Amino acid sequence: MNSQISHEQLENMKLILGRENITDKSADCALFSQDIWAVGELANFVASPENTAQLSQIVQLAAKENIALNPRGGGMSYTKGYIPSKVNTGILDLSKMNRILEINAEDMYVTVQAGCTWKTLNEALKPLGLRTPFWGPLSGLTSTVGGGVSQNNAFFGASTYGSSIDSVTCLTVVLADGTIVKTGSSGTKGAKPFFRQYGPDLTGLFLADAGALAYKAEVSLKLIAAPQAEDWASFAYEDAASVSKVIADMGRLGLACEVFAFDPNLQSVRMKREGMMSDVKKLANVITSEKGGLLKGVKEGMKVAVAGRSYMEDVAYSVHYTVEGHSMAEVSAKMETLKKIALEYGGKKIENSIPKIMRANPFGPLNSIIGPRGERWVPIHGIVPMGDGVKCVAEIEALYDRLRPELDKYEIIAGFFLSTLSNNGYLIEPIFFWPEELRPLHLDILEENVVSRIKPFDANPEATEFVSHVRQSILGIFEKYGAAHLQIGRVYPFRKHREEDTWKVLEGIKALLDPDGRVNAGALGFD
Repeated sequence: MNSQISHEQLENMKLILGRENITDKSADCALFSQDIWAVGELANFVASPENTAQLSQIVQLAAKENIALNPRGGGMSYTKGYIPSKVNTGILDLSKMNRILEINAEDMYVTVQAGCTWKTLNEALKPLGLRTPFWGPLSGLTSTVGGGVSQNNAFFGASTYGSSIDSVTCLTVVLADGTIVKTGSSGTKGAKPFFRQYGPDLTGLFLADAGALAYKAEVSLKLIAAPQAEDWASFAYEDAASVSKVIADMGRLGLACEVFAFDPNLQSVRMKREGMMSDVKKLANVITSEKGGLLKGVKEGMKVAVAGRSYMEDVAYSVHYTVEGHSMAEVSAKMETLKKIALEYGGKKIENSIPKIMRANPFGPLNSIIGPRGERWVPIHGIVPMGDGVKCVAEIEALYDRLRPELDKYEIIAGFFLSTLSNNGYLIEPIFFWPEELRPLHLDILEENVVSRIKPFDANPEATEFVSHVRQSILGIFEKYGAAHLQIGRVYPFRKHREEDTWKVLEGIKALLDPDGRVNAGALGFD
């Protein structure tokens, strides 16, 4: 037993949650005290409430006993998002608060518990012909809606509709003393959670807060009619400058629901990562998911099968986009506009297998948290103004060139991924793979067949330290452009870059809501 929590405290928590929903076993506490990038202080216990009432009660008990609590969703943080930064901390595992509470097709909103995964939500909405505007990150198999709105997400639907928090209407949160607060229209007595902007935007206060202001219990999101038509395209380019310009010009229009690009290193890793059996499974999904029906699905599947992976062998940089709409006429018009931009910068059209497969298999197994040989993986990212994206990408490329001898010395693969958020956010995500031992969290997430085929690397602290150095150097570049960040956690310099009076307001809010600093202590720069 972890000696920093008493037997009496543990028993009191079990009375609230049930014996099966709380543990202080060392292995469990160690697993929940690390994320993909770092290991924190060892948690005292892991508590798993099943509903808002239990969450409120366990938070109230922790407040009485002066125990800090850090909320954890799917565990996919790479920014120390939930790991303890001080002793005497418990982990609130919200994965058992995983139910969909209401789907209201008439009023066009859905309410879920914070631990509901994006995959679960989408599978429930699909038969009803409904979708949320933003509908999940690539890690949506295990990433939760509550975690997504606490840390903020990019990807499916984001190039048109913005990040995950742009689809939220209302929240139910639990404050540091256990008080339950409803935001938006749900804060009106007896009202539905259908509308966000009614009075001061309390919903926004608790979004993208790194879980530092309150514990998310329930999340309501907008619904839209699921698009009935879809198309995809991919283009190859010879240099980063062309790719970065294409992303900016396409992004400003907001016509593609996803537009993204790979550099040669990241592209190469992607092509190596999975085998033929994985391709066969994804091909089946392409056939069955095609909106034009089974015949069109078979045709699209055949294109993927014939193309294989060889078509990418001579591709340096690549841009991919998906367009959706309520008719093929609408989609075709958007596709033609985007094609003109792609060709304007010298793009060569290639098989569209990547966006097609990603759409057909949106929430696959999370084996991409390691490299193809079992290397460690970690990203860093920044969101810069659309007009600054090209310059910022060029600076990161120049940094890679300057550091090439050290990157080669430590066998670090450095690449980047580009995308957009709505029509004004330019997302740049440098990504690193390097030989380093895997941690229990990696082994817990990976599929067994992946774990069995990789040869573990030994500990490699020098290489990891250099990866950390490069990440910090990139943060310095982002700082020049006033970049914003998703998943702030304890890595991005949010506090450092606040205007002084802006930070005072935030400190005042934190002091009001969490005077003892027990809510995800250390996140968002609150020490």
